[in-house]
Amino acid sequence: MDQPAWLAAAWAELGVREAAGAATKPAITAYFREAGHSEVRNDATPWCAAFAGAMLKRSGVPGSGSLMARSYLTWGEPLEVARAGAVTVLSRGDDPAAGHVGFLIGATASSVVLLGGNQGDAVSVQAFAAGRVLGYRWPQQAGEGPAPRSGDGELFEAALRHVLEMEGGYSDDPYDPGGPTQYGITLSDYAKWQSETITAASRARLIEELRRITDDKVAAIYRQRYWVPASCAALPSAIALMQFDASVNHGVGGAIRMLQQAVGVDADGEIGPLTLAAAHAQPPHDINQRYAGIRRARYRALAHFWRFGRGWLRRVDATLAAASALERRHTDANANTTTAPPTVQATKGTTDMAQDLNFPKPGDVPAPAVAGGQPAAAQGKWWAHSKTIWGALITVATTVLPVLGPLIGINLPVEIIKQLGEQGPLVVQAVGGLLGTLLTIYGRTQAHQPIVRRDVRVRV
Repeated sequence: MDQPAWLAAAWAELGVREAAGAATKPAITAYFREAGHSEVRNDATPWCAAFAGAMLKRSGVPGSGSLMARSYLTWGEPLEVARAGAVTVLSRGDDPAAGHVGFLIGATASSVVLLGGNQGDAVSVQAFAAGRVLGYRWPQQAGEGPAPRSGDGELFEAALRHVLEMEGGYSDDPYDPGGPTQYGITLSDYAKWQSETITAASRARLIEELRRITDDKVAAIYRQRYWVPASCAALPSAIALMQFDASVNHGVGGAIRMLQQAVGVDADGEIGPLTLAAAHAQPPHDINQRYAGIRRARYRALAHFWRFGRGWLRRVDATLAAASALERRHTDANANTTTAPPTVQATKGTTDMAQDLNFPKPGDVPAPAVAGGQPAAAQGKWWAHSKTIWGALITVATTVLPVLGPLIGINLPVEIIKQLGEQGPLVVQAVGGLLGTLLTIYGRTQAHQPIVRRDVRVRV
């Protein structure tokens, strides 16, 4: 979801709340000041119009200059079809002069969803009856499309640097279904960007062009194909970094669903007001921890995990560290301190690997999270359910025990040996050893969970 600059500015203020008692919240008095009313120095005065005016000013758009919500009915231009970011004016009660104003972020058949100030004494997302809408307005100087974006340029550049470090340079691994790839851009994606078709005649030329692709074109492709469709600019910075990296590596649709699972909303693959509100309402660190766990489980379910898995898991760890560092830098900026960013290494290695049992396995995807919740920990299995262990026990019982048994006082009865014949024990040993070995090998190839201890009670 692309969004106008004033809506991005408003999202950054989500959660600002009036001070308790007679105290005044400095952030709210700043809204009055930015809206042109520095004479108001307390948050007891209705401030929805002040918030709207301040967010518009921060994006380079003049507001109405009034603290009356209905003043926005004559501001800008009317919209025949509402769209995200529209300045929305509502009625309030029977008073023809009273009203409320906020920014539209969604709608249903019976309600509109606004991001605005003084909604429940805070900057919040709230639904209002559609019948209260008096009008949708759009700034005249913004034209028909969204206003120029504000504030996401630096974030996009930081996120892109991280992704390019993760992707590395040129590669053409025969096990990589993407084929020739430069800076994470596949040959097919490059050809689509150039509006060309890969043929026997054009393939070599397109590969050479891909290898010499310019930085500007790389940035344009990543912004248009991943950053904008995944709504990264509408998310808190630390979550935006995780979302962007996941979109590049899992696809935009997959990343959106993983984000929705991490924030605890229905995973419908479309970022709307509920997803954005949930993403802004929870600590970024908690969301990213759940997001990372979901990504690890998703990787382990892929057919090529045996070859690329170690690099994929390192990529998740590096992205989580970079997102945490970005969150700390924003916190430190408010405290006038600095934190050095972490050093990360490219993680697109293709070395063969064994599975790491410290991470979730296929089928262990964390359950949908709720606000402040944590994903359920993966559980192991009881040793008696292990094919590997049973295979080893059968092998020992049939091949080792008959030989070493007499040394430790274990002997097969003479009657049994006579009944089986002289070759009977050897046949039993051979069949049992073969069965046990095959079961051990099969069990090891199918192993996905660590063995855990379990208490067993025997009733006699």
